[in-house]
Amino acid sequence: MADPKGFMTTPRQDWPRRPVEERVGDWDEVYVPGALLPIISKQADRCMDCGIPFCHDACPLGNLIPEWNDLVSREDWRAAADRLHATNNFPEFTGRLCPAPCEAGCVLAINQPAVTIKNVECAIGDRAWEEGFAPPRPPDRLSGRTVAVIGSGPTGLAAAQQLTRAGHTVAVYEKDDRIGGLMRYGIPEFKMEKHHLERRIEQMRAEGTKFRTSTAVGRDIGAAELRSRYDAVVIATGATAWRELSVPGRELSGIQQAMEYLPLANRVCEGDLESSPMSAAGKHVVIVGGGDTGADCLGTAVREGAASVTQLDIYAQPGAERDDDAEPWPTYPKIYRLSAAHEEARDLETAPAADADARLFAASTLRFTGDADGNVRSLHLVEVDAQRRPMPDTGRTLPADLVLLALGFSGPDRTDGLIEQLGLEMQPRGTITRDAGFATNVPGVFAAGDAARGQSLIVWAIAEGRAVAAAVDHHLTGSSRLPAPISPFDRPMAV
Repeated sequence: MADPKGFMTTPRQDWPRRPVEERVGDWDEVYVPGALLPIISKQADRCMDCGIPFCHDACPLGNLIPEWNDLVSREDWRAAADRLHATNNFPEFTGRLCPAPCEAGCVLAINQPAVTIKNVECAIGDRAWEEGFAPPRPPDRLSGRTVAVIGSGPTGLAAAQQLTRAGHTVAVYEKDDRIGGLMRYGIPEFKMEKHHLERRIEQMRAEGTKFRTSTAVGRDIGAAELRSRYDAVVIATGATAWRELSVPGRELSGIQQAMEYLPLANRVCEGDLESSPMSAAGKHVVIVGGGDTGADCLGTAVREGAASVTQLDIYAQPGAERDDDAEPWPTYPKIYRLSAAHEEARDLETAPAADADARLFAASTLRFTGDADGNVRSLHLVEVDAQRRPMPDTGRTLPADLVLLALGFSGPDRTDGLIEQLGLEMQPRGTITRDAGFATNVPGVFAAGDAARGQSLIVWAIAEGRAVAAAVDHHLTGSSRLPAPISPFDRPMAV
């Protein structure tokens, strides 16, 4: 604890964002380059040395947060990077993409703004690359065992890296043409520039991990055939089966799923396309769904030059402060948060009829109507109460040339045939069944991440990848020294 009074004398200061007018004109990350390091040591000083760090339990990775806060406050970046990488394979990802449940569990957050844990984590991750503190770590010797990992999102990459470093020969199979899963094509460039992903992939290649892109297991290669080639298989395909909105007019042209829309914008940034065939340019856009994916669509539509953008959230607008009775510390509270995309929409007034920024809260879609050519032109909605029951005389119509459905995901996509070909047992909610050791009903086949847990956060995905790697290593060798931060049945802290 470098400064015993830091939490009393130093106010919270977050990584500043670039001006709205500047950042919506490009696809670069929203934060001011280089503005984090000058403030981060003092911010790390705010860590209280609280004795029982609830931030550990709030983070499924078990990150050693007070330890690396202390090291950063002393500007010992090498030691901080070592402690951070001891529990997290990809801190530069989580430092940008995680909603930071650790900060909700910060003891200081009981009555003050929490320590900027996420910013400190990001600073350590970036500094590690700049100073060469993240070299490849190939194994000293090979085990002679082989593992196939299906899916290259955070779960698949974490599992692959852990197993490769344990000495196994690992091949990662990805159905898309590039590695990264939703981090590649689902996360907009303004939230995480893809060079962060590329350098981790190169690190993994140097360690010995093999990558097989444009290969959908179950379609391009039979699932049973793949199982016969390897000593173990890890299914980490994510939960990409999107939820539908079954209301009149859904068949109209111009109503798209968010994960049909976002990948095209990412492909423009990758240089694959000159412009997106679903571009929001000049269109009135309505996003149905109030979560992070909806916010990603919002920021993307603003950058594409939409005429207007409105986001519908079926829940009532949350308050600015934690409800101590309903969501007591250290649980993650549902409060009003202003993401970078919402800040942009607010300042640019993209949705004049919205309750706040671009959002209409407690809003439920009733139907769509279109023109004579079958194109969507309007979305009809109604306000709802806390039980989602329509309230009388609250109907409203919004112009809509493009509607984006961001309603979440129910489980793994089954169109490739992977699940049926292997004969995997499934849960009623659409996820893969597994036991306490991450094993499915098929010998040698393990399931991890959103495909088995259900839609979750990036920190849970990485924790699942690390834990399933330990289970596979034990299956192959009879024991394992790999860390297993969670069990398949652990859940976030809740009331």
